[in-house]
Amino acid sequence: MSRRIRVGWNQGQGDGVGWWSTNQLAELAGTTERAIRHYHQVGLLAEPARRANGYKRYGVPHLVRVLRIKRLTGLGLSLAQIAELGDADEHPEKALRALDSELAEGIERMQRARAELAVILDQAAPTDLPPDLGRALADAGSPATERSLSVVLSQVLGPAPLDAYVETLRTHGSEPVLAEFDALPADADERTRQDLAERMREAPSVRKLLAEFPTFQETSAGAPHGEEFARAAIVRAVAELYNPAQIDVLARMDC
Repeated sequence: MSRRIRVGWNQGQGDGVGWWSTNQLAELAGTTERAIRHYHQVGLLAEPARRANGYKRYGVPHLVRVLRIKRLTGLGLSLAQIAELGDADEHPEKALRALDSELAEGIERMQRARAELAVILDQAAPTDLPPDLGRALADAGSPATERSLSVVLSQVLGPAPLDAYVETLRTHGSEPVLAEFDALPADADERTRQDLAERMREAPSVRKLLAEFPTFQETSAGAPHGEEFARAAIVRAVAELYNPAQIDVLARMDC
């Protein structure tokens, strides 16, 4: 210890120099008195001894502890996680590695979100559909009913059927016979409905889907909520979105 420090220390021992008040500790640590009091309340920081006048006497161990808490919270650990580490762990490797894994997963999620945002912004894609499906529907000029049905399909179909649906939209786009189906009035006569059903079955996009997924079980393969749930959701959506004549045409196609 240098002479200057030794003299200053000796001169200050009697009036409390060498101890810090709550305000001084907070200033040294770059935090607030409120934070210091909160650390006491949750058991992260031991209560210091008090002077004769009742004021708290904080020392170097308190400063070290506050700085450690501040650094760990800045890295992303919660106060509860810091409490689990105890007082003595200067290098909590296990907790820090777990935090690093969480941060890596968070970065990956944000990167995926940014990629989707780029598609949505660049192509004015809808926000209620996966980017590929939304883009395919827009390119095909699909009507509102098909777009609404696609929202349901995107939530209940498995990856393979959904990819096939997107590929069909992308490959064949809008077909005249499908436009006829969209415009079919509810009171269309039987002959009109039968003729439309036959011509729709010959449409390239419909033939492709029926060839790849001739039964509902294959269409719902890998359904995230199960086949029965997917079946019920699709039937309900069709009943809500299409009129009786359109539903009859789908039934005649055995869809």
